Amino acid sequence: MVSNSTKFHGLLQRPYEPVFLPKSGGQVYFDVPDSYLTDRYRPLGQSLQNRFGSNVQTRIPVQNIPTPDIGFAQSAVDRRGGFSVFNTAHRQAAGRLIELFLSQSNPDQLCAVAAFCRDRLNGPLFQYALSVALQHRPDTTDVPIPSFLELFPDRFIDPTVIPQMQEEGRIINQGDRMAIDIPMNYTASEREREQRMAYWREDIGVNLHHWHWHLVYPAEGPDTVVRKDRRGELFYYMHQQTMARYNVERFSNGLPRVAALANLREPIPEAYHPKITRSSNNRSYPARGKHQYLTDLNRVEDQVIVTIVDMEMWTTRIFEAIDSGVARSTNGQQIQLDNKNGIDVLGNMVENSALSPDVNYYGRLHNEGHNMLAYIHDPDNSFLEGFGVVGDNTTAMRDPVFYRWHQHVDDIFERHKRRFKPYTKAELAHPDVEVDEFAVQLNRAGTKNNILLTFWQRSQIDLGTGLDFGPEGNVFVTFTHIQHAPFSYRIKVKNEASGAKRGTVRIFIGPKVDETGRTIAFRDQRRWMIELDKFTVNLNPGDNNIVRRSEQSSVTIPYERTFRNVLASSQPNNDQFRFCNCGWPAHMLIPKGTTQGTSYDMFVMISNFADDTVNQEFDENVNCNDAHSFCGLRDRLYPDARNMGFPFDRATASSVNSLKDFAKPYKNMATTSVDIRFTNTVISRV
Repeated sequence: MVSNSTKFHGLLQRPYEPVFLPKSGGQVYFDVPDSYLTDRYRPLGQSLQNRFGSNVQTRIPVQNIPTPDIGFAQSAVDRRGGFSVFNTAHRQAAGRLIELFLSQSNPDQLCAVAAFCRDRLNGPLFQYALSVALQHRPDTTDVPIPSFLELFPDRFIDPTVIPQMQEEGRIINQGDRMAIDIPMNYTASEREREQRMAYWREDIGVNLHHWHWHLVYPAEGPDTVVRKDRRGELFYYMHQQTMARYNVERFSNGLPRVAALANLREPIPEAYHPKITRSSNNRSYPARGKHQYLTDLNRVEDQVIVTIVDMEMWTTRIFEAIDSGVARSTNGQQIQLDNKNGIDVLGNMVENSALSPDVNYYGRLHNEGHNMLAYIHDPDNSFLEGFGVVGDNTTAMRDPVFYRWHQHVDDIFERHKRRFKPYTKAELAHPDVEVDEFAVQLNRAGTKNNILLTFWQRSQIDLGTGLDFGPEGNVFVTFTHIQHAPFSYRIKVKNEASGAKRGTVRIFIGPKVDETGRTIAFRDQRRWMIELDKFTVNLNPGDNNIVRRSEQSSVTIPYERTFRNVLASSQPNNDQFRFCNCGWPAHMLIPKGTTQGTSYDMFVMISNFADDTVNQEFDENVNCNDAHSFCGLRDRLYPDARNMGFPFDRATASSVNSLKDFAKPYKNMATTSVDIRFTNTVISRV
């Protein structure tokens, strides 16, 4: 019997090759009824079967069932067009398609429906909807979801590499193929200051993280798919931490903090020329020139119609809700934007997701902001140009304007957070728990405390499964990314109580100085504190020594899962991969620092577990629960009762002028100064 994993991986890969072409390296063939073939191929059904289905290892007979009406999806997105989760019509079509896939009574029937849909729908739309459905069906837990990098490598690499990959794969035998090198900086010259951040913005792992987070937390679809615990708050926190990391990284590269794109009527000085193409139609993502202005969108064909006045009106209404502490729902009910649930309501409202309390009133601020920026070059479709990279969640983080827009979005959330009083001593303290020592150390003998190292690393990945109509087998590329030397946190804690106590260890790092070397005020540093790890500890009476490795972070997933090839993988727990791919890439855990070394503040807190618990035990080492800070737990409560970002999500008293001031009154907190030194050399992954 053919496994569900084999079936659905075959349907997901090479989405623009017809379903009857062999998949999985030429070893899997879908034996579909002639009625499933498109008009072009239906008259050739028997000859196609004889030609392509005779020399394969695995034949998958596909049920002949009444075919569904998918006109709603075909009319929403052209098969060879661009699919965007920021486009309301596209998102709604995806939601209906997800519902169609979820409604099938068993995996075989789902396979049949998906096989019929596959060659008739837009590739990324099909891949997105089927992937979401597979993640949420109880009977497809054995199906690993291929990453978008495997399916659409064109979204992540220099397009000049693709013909080289095809040539290598066509001419050279499998065992003799050489890896093709992806140039590190190919979108601009060093004359462009923002290019200093290209290694970060264009990092494959960062962009895969953004894609997979939105796959785990879709904004549209059946309520059971969208309504996850604290979904709106996670939207806020994941993006808030992205902005914190980006700002801190800018300081490492001599660049100022991000200027929020709050005024939509001012020119945008930053340009971006992405130099990547869509494999669906071989058209390049459009560029944005310098000093362009946003204008009203009237993309009738794309069903994207929005004005700057709309955006300003929605912003005003959101501000009114924040300042009054009350939002309205579609049925006229008042929703309190309190400390516990307010940020969750606000996250869904600002994004907007299907959980927005009143989308007609509060609008679609975040999503339409992406659209306005994505179509800035052709707002009324006069030139028949598609959206730019910021209109696609797989590529949006490549563009500098993504961060300007999300700085504005984060400022909106900060406006809400400033309504609440500083945390009290009772909320911050953990009686009888004292942190005596706190340091970090590289995982090698003889190294000094509190010195961390970063460098460039060259890695290799297989992109063969993403080459539609391309060669069979592996085709490797090499790419260069930032990396850090592994390290460990070493924490000495004293429990002065007579019995054992539990606590939650929370570790953050923050910048001391900006790009000019000036000390950063704590009111700003607080917003740029980067969560590195969060985990539960049991403290015995007396002294306790806690050692925690950097690769155990509750924020990140390891390289092997970020860049994992489903076909070639032999990892354990394959059946849980569907949730595993969500997480910040481990190679981007800490800031780059500088060649001369940059000093950062590192902070540890052991909070009171009684105030942290949601009465739900979980093992972070099992079932891919290791990136729960950003991604939560599948089908379970978010494993922390505190506000996301605690204790830095709220403003502090005016008397607190530094991180040391903040920690000083509390024995359960400690700070230390950590030096991060960047070595400008490239080391190959072993």
